[in-house]
Order: sequence, then C-alpha cells, then structure tokens
Amino acid sequence: MLSDTPGLHHVTGIVGDAQTAIDFYVGVLGVRLVTQTVNFEDILQHHLYFGDANGTPGTVLTHFPDPHGDPGRAGKPQLESVSFVVPTDSLEYWETRLRDHDVAVEGPLERFGDGVLRLEDPAGTQIELVAGPPVPSDIEHWAAGPVPSDRAIRGLHGVTTLSVNPYATAGTLETLGFEHDGEDGDRIRYRAGGSRAAVVDVLDRDAPFGREGTGTLHHVAVQVEDEDDLHEWRELFDDRDYDVSRVKDRHVFHSLYVREPGGILFELATETDGVAASEPGTDPGESLYLPDWFEDDRDLIESQLPTLSVPTGRSDDEEPADIEDR
Repeated sequence: MLSDTPGLHHVTGIVGDAQTAIDFYVGVLGVRLVTQTVNFEDILQHHLYFGDANGTPGTVLTHFPDPHGDPGRAGKPQLESVSFVVPTDSLEYWETRLRDHDVAVEGPLERFGDGVLRLEDPAGTQIELVAGPPVPSDIEHWAAGPVPSDRAIRGLHGVTTLSVNPYATAGTLETLGFEHDGEDGDRIRYRAGGSRAAVVDVLDRDAPFGREGTGTLHHVAVQVEDEDDLHEWRELFDDRDYDVSRVKDRHVFHSLYVREPGGILFELATETDGVAASEPGTDPGESLYLPDWFEDDRDLIESQLPTLSVPTGRSDDEEPADIEDR
C-alpha cells in the first residue's frame, strides 16, 4: 500500500541571470547555494539548488537560469508563489532588511493566524516569508552569512497553486496524503503529515492564464519513500489517465512527473539525506557538479556556462568567515 507523502521535497522555478539569482538568494535572503549543476534536459543550462547545508528535502528551492528567456506571467495553471518559514518574531527584521536592499515588500499580512510578507526575486518570482513555530533542530542553521542565525530562513513552508480546476487539484493532493486544513477567503489549505514543508494552498479565484518563463515557478515536488513507490505511483496515475512520465534518475534522487487535471505539475521525488553536491575538495555549491554520465562533456559544458561566485559575508552574531570555512 502506498504511503502518504510527509510533505514537499523541493520547488523549482525559472530565473534570468544565474549570478543575479545567487546574489539575491544568498546575499539577501541568506540561504545557501548547495549545488550548482546542469539541467539534465539541457546540459548547457545551469540548475541551481538552494537549501540548508545538506540540501535536506523540505528546505530546497531550485532554479533554472535562462538569461535569454522571455519573462513569464504567473497565472493558471501554475504555482502562484513559494513560501519559506522564518522565526515567529522576525518579520520586522525581514521587512527592514528587504527594504534596505530595495526589495518591495507587501505586508505583514495575516493568514491562518500567521504573519506573512510578500516579495519578488529579481526575476519576478513570487516569494512569501511566513512567521512560523520552531522547526526541527537539523535545519536551524540555514544562514549562509549575512543573516543572523536567530532570524534566518528555516526551510520551505509550502506553495500556493492557481489551478484551472481547484477541485481536481484538491483531489490529487488528497490522493498524495494531504488533508484539508482550513479555508481563508478563496484560499483552501491542505497539509501533509510531516513536520516541515507540509502546506499546499489552493486558490479558488479568477485569474488569467499564465505563461511559462523567467519569474515563474515550474513545479512542486513531494517526497516519496523509495524508487519502488515511484513505480507504484506511476501505475496508479497511469490507470487514472493522468499525464505521467517514466521514472527518471536525477542522480541524487529518483523521480517522476505528473500533470494533474487541474494543470499543476507535480514531481514525486525519493527521500534522501540531502542533495548538496560539489566536486571533490570543494564545499557544496562551490563548483560545478556533474553526474558521471556528463563528465566526458565537462570541458564543453564549462566553456558554455558562466563562472559563478558565491557571496561571502557574515551574520550579525558571527565572526567574519570565508566560504571555505562554512
């Protein structure tokens, strides 16, 4: 029997310039670049993984940089936004920090009893910071340097969806093991049973159709236990005539993709201790990491991709440190 998902594995979006994205997520939001690799479907495109020090599922946001891509437009059927958890008393700090970095902020808003700030990354991706309760100790130290550890992002909170058929999307979530958790206006909340990254909100509202491109979120991945489960899930979705992919080897995990009837693209990804990766002798995210089957093309790949740097800095409660010390 298939097990319910404990929650989100990762969320993936599309941005423009890779260095601009790194400067924002590491330098402003204070999260870690834990893996820089390539898009397995296009090896001449970066794939950036941001998360805690290990790239623990439930903390990871990934982006495909596309510097020549057209701007996208958020709408149906897409993910409207991705949210991160921050400490309950930190929203004033974050509002000040973001405004000091010329980032427009909406809020604080109140939603399901939690304070929320809304903002955009430089590509236009919709991001929310949700003031939440303490999280498990293994992801307490997300800070990559510029943000004090007692104010730092603690991991993913969840995603918000704009579906062409909210009832169908809700049904898919229930199939995966999410349960109805409440309603706030036109927002219906579903929650998985895990302790983090467990929230998916379904918006039941009029919205224009979206356009995939920079500044949009491509898909949300949920956790499943192992590869055997993936094959069972694939059979279930195929029996229901969902648009479902084959099981794919993503090197640090296995996964499949399913486009549910509401139009939202879900990935099911196997649990892992973390997706942080780098070349031998370097820290996670510091160098371009390639699976074995791409190593023969390394010279070509590196010649076509920009060299990326990771901002260094320190939090207000730490001594200065180079990236090699982190």
